[in-house]
Amino acid sequence: MNITLSAKMNAFQTSIFSELADYKKRKIQEGKNLIDLSIGSPDLPPPDFVIEELQKNVQDPSQYGYSLTGTMELHQAITDYYLRQFDVRLHADDEVLTVMGSQDGLVHLPMVFTNPGDIILVPDPGYTAYDAGIALAGATPYPMPLREENYYLPDLSKIPNEIREKAKLMILNFPGNPVPALATKAFFEDIVQFAKENQIVVLHDFAYSELYYEEKPMSFLSVEGAKEVGAEFNSLSKSFNMAGCRIGYLVGNAQMINGLNRLKSNLDYGVFLPIQKAAVAALNHSSQFSEQLRRIYKQRRDVFVGGLNDLGWKVASPKASMFVWAKVPKPYTSTQFAYLLIDEAGIVVTPGSAFGREGEGYVRIALTQNEEVLEKAVTRLRELSLFSNHLPM
Repeated sequence: MNITLSAKMNAFQTSIFSELADYKKRKIQEGKNLIDLSIGSPDLPPPDFVIEELQKNVQDPSQYGYSLTGTMELHQAITDYYLRQFDVRLHADDEVLTVMGSQDGLVHLPMVFTNPGDIILVPDPGYTAYDAGIALAGATPYPMPLREENYYLPDLSKIPNEIREKAKLMILNFPGNPVPALATKAFFEDIVQFAKENQIVVLHDFAYSELYYEEKPMSFLSVEGAKEVGAEFNSLSKSFNMAGCRIGYLVGNAQMINGLNRLKSNLDYGVFLPIQKAAVAALNHSSQFSEQLRRIYKQRRDVFVGGLNDLGWKVASPKASMFVWAKVPKPYTSTQFAYLLIDEAGIVVTPGSAFGREGEGYVRIALTQNEEVLEKAVTRLRELSLFSNHLPM
């Protein structure tokens, strides 16, 4: 029997992530010891009180039915968290929606607000889930370049009028993945005005809201008028090391919440109730754990970035997130350099080109290993003798 795939699957080709995973697996089978700094998944466990809450509830036989939606207890914990952390007031009944991890929502939301052929404004480089959601919706992406000279903020003035007229949705991500940049209040205010003038819905991906260092990130919803034009995804994956639990949420504009809820009610039966209980515990007792987590990542950042700069690889110190965004040395492309690091240093990073055309010339490095392993990675790079203070970048 000849089984064929749909035309839509042409948008889901084998990615550089899969190719790197296969290459990494092959190298491990050959006996090579690899330091994997490519994966943006926390290596640390959730706080003890979250695990204890989960353990307690999985022992309760009444918790195994369909949840269907987020519980009111969880929605109230989310609204309390947003008021406490970002001074944003939300209505628990119609401005909060629970999803199975923010990626679940990010991939499905474009189908709610765009038709085939509509334009979605998307950051370049940007998180790969954005492209997946655009492809499922049959929409057309319009890349907004994130460049160092503009502090990795999109330049709205460069978006042509004919694109503004066709655009239905704009996706933003600060602190970003792969670029660990922060938005300013003035920038978010410009976004609100731009959205109103052009009738464009705004979606802000705020998954790294708790992973910051010297400067606290802003919620998009904290800017006046933001809730009129948009909504914000957040997640417990990175902030509370609950990546495998698959729980996140959308907050903000009630019409956006209702629209995604209508779609989601036809796709799944909600998040496992014990996980929702654990999420309530995490959100209600976030402060102390979040401070400890930030200290750990800051120590990692300082050890690793300081080591890279000492050996001659001049890399900016990220203000937030778990990633370092580093320029590759000439004459390598980002993919060539990523394979070189695997072959010669046993270090796995992600080429920036995997995140869009503007990512070429960079690699993304995840701080998801302890300080000892990061120091070992710096030592391997030093032994490679690829870098020097006079190396062209």
